[in-house]
Amino acid sequence: MSELIHGIADDFPEYAEKLAVMTEADADFAEKVAEYDVLNKKVIEAETLEKPTGHFREEELKKKRALLKDEIFSALSA
Repeated sequence: MSELIHGIADDFPEYAEKLAVMTEADADFAEKVAEYDVLNKKVIEAETLEKPTGHFREEELKKKRALLKDEIFSALSA
């Protein structure tokens, strides 16, 4: 399962350097990245049945993860 989990930098390799700089410089941005990592892990655990959850809970986690990913991308591409 651990090979399925990847960081946000893997989704946006073209912004890897900017991601590192912003994470160090902006506490709010770093918090979003950390929250994304936690949600991503929970979604993968649910999808792989490592930690099964209800369908609606899994969908809620996916929506939150997508929203955070969009917010992170918006900040990176600004």
